[in-house]
Amino acid sequence: MKFLWLMIVVFLFPVSVSAQESGACDEITAENVIPDADCLAWMEGFPEPLVEDIPLDTETLNSYNFWRVGPHTVNLYDAPAGNVVEQIPAGFNFVRAVDTSVEGWIQAASGLWISRSDARLTQASYFRGVLLPNGIEYPFAWILDKTGIYTSEYPGGTPSEATGRIPLRYERVNLFAEVVGADGWTWYMIGPNQWVNQRFVAVVKPVERPEGVQGRWAAVDLYEQTLVAYEDDTPIFTTLVSTGLPDWDTNEGIFTVWARLIVGNQSGATGAPDSYALESVPWIMYFDGDISFHGAYWHDDFGYRRSHGCVNMTISDARYLFEWTGASTPDENGDIVTYVYVYSSGTYVN
Repeated sequence: MKFLWLMIVVFLFPVSVSAQESGACDEITAENVIPDADCLAWMEGFPEPLVEDIPLDTETLNSYNFWRVGPHTVNLYDAPAGNVVEQIPAGFNFVRAVDTSVEGWIQAASGLWISRSDARLTQASYFRGVLLPNGIEYPFAWILDKTGIYTSEYPGGTPSEATGRIPLRYERVNLFAEVVGADGWTWYMIGPNQWVNQRFVAVVKPVERPEGVQGRWAAVDLYEQTLVAYEDDTPIFTTLVSTGLPDWDTNEGIFTVWARLIVGNQSGATGAPDSYALESVPWIMYFDGDISFHGAYWHDDFGYRRSHGCVNMTISDARYLFEWTGASTPDENGDIVTYVYVYSSGTYVN
């Protein structure tokens, strides 16, 4: 239930992290949630996941200038204060500005001009996923909660200032234990007597490689809203995504990437209340008809469903996946084949 730049990374575990110690919190159960000395020592010596940030795509983030237009119908002009030559229909619409030097006006990538009174600047997310130099050896998650509440002292408990911890949005946390609380939800222990409800985290979960899938491939977990990229059976990279909303569900199954675009325009449902037109969408990889991975500059809700079926990623994450898969070894026909496995590790309840 749930309401590339290529890098070579050398990462060594601290001395306190060992295979023997990793089970130190296994005695935690729903009936016994108080960590013993060994469990406390394990948490102290292993305070955060052993991962590495991928680089920011500063080239795209700094050179692209995105503006929300509308949501009403917006006129397009052939010059600042010039003639109306086209219109952008009402809907969820964005343009990339290439010239903002004229006071009161912006020039879109199409070359046409828009009054600034019809647009507002949008800041793309700087969130980014992580490399997994040691695979998914220990369970971890991202915090999704945006409210800034304290952790609970025990599974099913109310937020408590006594825990001394307020997990922050997009913070990475180790999961030292999990139990099902009396409320029926799974709870995760992220520190000494610090528990969070499963609804407020996105857990990185390994998955077995499907039969016939090989090379570099991506697994999308619709339940956790996470992506894990693999090379054969080795997890390489993971991040948060945003997949399809109800009525626009991202299809489960095994697919292959059939088209790749560094940048492209996307639109749909023209004339309908849910119409959209998105200019200069970066790092697109189509894998299920018109469903694709791509960078999304128009929201920062990664970890929650948000799209019309596509797998939204931050710009940095989309570039990493685009370039990493693009560097795969070609098959016997000289083609680069990237498999995509979309599945759900649980039952999503709206």
